[in-house]
Amino acid sequence: MENFAPGSGSKAGSVTPTARILVIAGSDSGGGAGIQADIKTVTMLGGHAATAVTAVTAQNTVGVTAIHPVPAEVVLAQIEAIISDIGVDAVKIGMIGSAFTATQVAARLEKLKAEQPGIPIVFDPVMVATSGGTLADEPTVAAFGRLMDVATIATPNLPELKRLTSEEDPVAAALHLVGQHGCAVLIKGGHEEGDALADALIETDNMTSWQGQRIDTTSTHGTGCTLASAIALFLAEGANLADAVARAREFVRVALHAAPGIGEGSGPIGQADVRLDVGAGPRLNQVTITGTNYERSVEFYRRLGLHQIVDSPDTGYARFETAGGVTFSVQIDPEEKVHATTAIYLECDDLDERVEQLARSGIAFEHGPRNQPWMWREARLRDPDGNILFFYKAGENRRFPPWRMES
Repeated sequence: MENFAPGSGSKAGSVTPTARILVIAGSDSGGGAGIQADIKTVTMLGGHAATAVTAVTAQNTVGVTAIHPVPAEVVLAQIEAIISDIGVDAVKIGMIGSAFTATQVAARLEKLKAEQPGIPIVFDPVMVATSGGTLADEPTVAAFGRLMDVATIATPNLPELKRLTSEEDPVAAALHLVGQHGCAVLIKGGHEEGDALADALIETDNMTSWQGQRIDTTSTHGTGCTLASAIALFLAEGANLADAVARAREFVRVALHAAPGIGEGSGPIGQADVRLDVGAGPRLNQVTITGTNYERSVEFYRRLGLHQIVDSPDTGYARFETAGGVTFSVQIDPEEKVHATTAIYLECDDLDERVEQLARSGIAFEHGPRNQPWMWREARLRDPDGNILFFYKAGENRRFPPWRMES
């Protein structure tokens, strides 16, 4: 597939490094799937999600109680509004609303592909909600072929794949769609029995597979929407198809682990907690310091308010998670002489109150909160081995100080 650089469709003279994803899908009032899941996913991966809503649904984690399709002319008007001003680097299609809307959207996307050769189009053929509610009737499913004709990749789950082809074998079904429509097909194994799962990307001349273990959770609402949106985002940023799928799978798996546990049925996944786990470029999300006494270091960092997630006293290693998802580790070496040459900064919005509370609990600070010339407010302390720590508040001035260099 030809790479499509983000921002290449923007207005003359402007620079748009942010990938712009046009999401054509239905709305989920419960916020777990559909447009809402798409927006969360694209946003957390650093893109801009623009939407053309195809249907309004009344649903939550236990079921769908009402569906109101948006007229096709209104769907097309939304698409035109986005293309004419914001521009599009990739398209994600989800719930389509009706057979007529499917054919009209396919025709508009054919025109878009002629205008922007190589633009990625990801089609998630949504038929049934995770809770079991029907989201596409037979005529609409029959019209999905037009959308697969323009798509770069289709991402059906196993029941959807069978319904699209009537083939029992998933690989045979995927090959059928690839041969008939020319798009790649991702076979998603989430509906398989057992703990071992396999996904497979079937292309015209290649097959790539991934294996993994099932994550024990009932919060799976919106996984398909999230996966397809993440693939679209990564393709918009220039990733090849296999890499885009691999990174999108990782995003979904971390989001499953981070699910907030909302609702009585199949709850939403935790896209908001994947901001530092998947994305473009190097990400600073882990720091390790040296300590000399395991119990003493663990007690100290727990008292600071860090959440311990790895406890390995036999190896002298402890890992903590901070708010926002950055992890922080202590590696114990009793013979090491610690030289404090690097400072660890922990930002907190309630700086003064937190420092006062920690000081009252017995944590010694070298100095309390002070305003600094670089527009941060800082309090300084050391851990039991002399490593330098700061509790601080910078706000916008950490990334966007008045003297920030031009990009």
